[in-house]
Amino acid sequence: MDEDATDLLVKSLQPKQRIFIMGEGRSGFMAKAFAMRLMHLGLNVYVVGETITPSIAKGDLFIAISGSGTTKSVVSAAVKGREIGCKVFTITTNDQSELANVSDEVLVVPAATKNRLSHETESVQPLSSLFDQCVHVLCDAICLDYSVSQSISHHSTYSKHSNIE
Repeated sequence: MDEDATDLLVKSLQPKQRIFIMGEGRSGFMAKAFAMRLMHLGLNVYVVGETITPSIAKGDLFIAISGSGTTKSVVSAAVKGREIGCKVFTITTNDQSELANVSDEVLVVPAATKNRLSHETESVQPLSSLFDQCVHVLCDAICLDYSVSQSISHHSTYSKHSNIE
């Protein structure tokens, strides 16, 4: 993976900035897990599609997660974000996809998706399982790098963990 792109995503996470994250299907679950951890780190984060998600505005960060880079709802939201003036950062396997083409930055995860394109890593796992697993670990590593760069302690993140479970 491109460490420069990973570092750029970490640097794009700003404490006072609003962050919107989107994915569909299992990629959507990975997006929600990423959003939750960013919330634990004290960031102002929303999951696109949730009922309490506000409108996006110029200067916000929009993070799109799509293995194929062709998921229509994600592409459409990314286009809208660009039109409004958001920075669009995409996590995908396909840097030539429609989603990648409307993004400011692209972080390529070279893992198998349901499409099994020639540039994807082979996998015996079904559909996009490998991509989803890699995204989960990648996003946790990004959170770790962010927490270290901001000197955020375990105690601080734990204090934001749900206490009404």
